[in-house]
Amino acid sequence: MREVLQFQPIYQERVWGGRRLQTLLGRELPPGPPIGESWEIVDRPEAQSRVRRGRFGGSTLRELIQRHSAEIMGPGWKPSAPFPLLVKWLDCSERLSLQVHPPAAVAAELGGEPKTENWYVAHSAPGASLFVGLKAGVTRAGFTKAVADGTAEECVNKVSVAAGDSVLVRSGQVHAIGAGNLILEIQQNSDTTYRLYDWGRVGLDGKPRKLHVEESMRSILWDIGPPGLVRAAPTSGMIASCDEFSIRRVVLEKSESLKFPAGEQPRILSVAAGDLALSGDAPGARPLLAGDNALLPWSADLVFVAPGPAIILVTEGFI
Repeated sequence: MREVLQFQPIYQERVWGGRRLQTLLGRELPPGPPIGESWEIVDRPEAQSRVRRGRFGGSTLRELIQRHSAEIMGPGWKPSAPFPLLVKWLDCSERLSLQVHPPAAVAAELGGEPKTENWYVAHSAPGASLFVGLKAGVTRAGFTKAVADGTAEECVNKVSVAAGDSVLVRSGQVHAIGAGNLILEIQQNSDTTYRLYDWGRVGLDGKPRKLHVEESMRSILWDIGPPGLVRAAPTSGMIASCDEFSIRRVVLEKSESLKFPAGEQPRILSVAAGDLALSGDAPGARPLLAGDNALLPWSADLVFVAPGPAIILVTEGFI
């Protein structure tokens, strides 16, 4: 299998969303309520990515893995096993809730799934920020009181960000995305979020959104500090590394190439800036444009060339 697998986006309405997936990435969005998320690559019972074009056009990711697991994921991958990651674009026109995802040790007890995630800031408004991790010295008792008093924001580490910055948020870390950020989120295949605090707003239905304070308190890892922010840089380098995946930033100049030999591992290729042309005669050889995300199968031997300067994120190490 030499196909570069691109999928139809699945758009999600969110009270904190907007229209920047259209204005900044050129997407055609459905009219109506704000669009907060675009699920780019997903293999879940309630949401299935479908191949956009080519020989497998219209097939779901689940169908592809069931029929071609060895070619896509590599020898030994069970066809019944779901794709381990979920890739999203987040248009955070307003700030998200203060929230936490359960670590593996308690996720099953709570009926949820762990979710370690990485945020890559593709665009940010002046003064935009992220909330990640509790400040030093914050205790469970103190934070519980702050949540009840509506002062939880004072307990959370807040950092200013700019385009190109990146941060790894582990399961069990309190976090929120501030207003004005357009973020590429690469995460474990999970949709479990426990909201601690929602800034007093209401949802699209006009009612306050449900909070999960008890589950959140059980999920927080109290003994880990805020993660380090990887600042934007003009050079290639690793921006995230954890047990679940790794992400490296590749900075390409005009006419530089990016090679992926067959038989190493499946990869996710995300175009953060610029575009990429697929070299050779691979089926469905179309350019990858800014904002595109693609799954490169284990069996694919691929070479990409940058027509101009480009920034590419390569996600690996997830099998």
